[in-house]
Amino acid sequence: MSESRFDVASIIQGYAQGYFLMADNTGDSLGWYSSRERTLIPLDERFRYPRSLQRVLNQERFTVAVNRDFEAVIEGCADRETTWISAELKDIYRSLHAAGWAHSFETWQGDELAGGILGLAIGGAFIGESMFFRIPDGSKVAMVKLVERLRERQFVLFDAQMMNPHLERFGAYIIGSRQYNTLLKQALKRQCSLED
Repeated sequence: MSESRFDVASIIQGYAQGYFLMADNTGDSLGWYSSRERTLIPLDERFRYPRSLQRVLNQERFTVAVNRDFEAVIEGCADRETTWISAELKDIYRSLHAAGWAHSFETWQGDELAGGILGLAIGGAFIGESMFFRIPDGSKVAMVKLVERLRERQFVLFDAQMMNPHLERFGAYIIGSRQYNTLLKQALKRQCSLED
């Protein structure tokens, strides 16, 4: 691929074909990846969460926002011992955000950013790239509220890319690449918006 492989149009085309961008742990090498399996967060009745989280939601301690502080969410997601979000990838996310593709779905406690999810909205697909929290339950509440938003806005899929125990608690499940690509094609026919 040429140098232009990381311009906005090429990146959206890559994601629309089922690929995703990732840097290695050193942050030196950024490249396209695909996987034989993808992890989805269900947008139907299979979505679930612990009862303890329902109590937190009932307390309404957090408010949600879209793109209120995109930069802080990028930094929050990258702020860990080993991260695949390199400096180059941060710049790419910023470009995608400026072009209206990348979004941060955030939880706030007063004026303090509690947690957030970084992702791309392409048609009816939300492709979650990373999440983080600064206040306990911040990212969990973001997950529940984001699923509610995606349902309201008629999104077809919420791609979480790779399974982990945290996602499993929300009912995340794995599908094969063929099934994923079929769903992705359906999603790309829709025009959905994350923002109000």
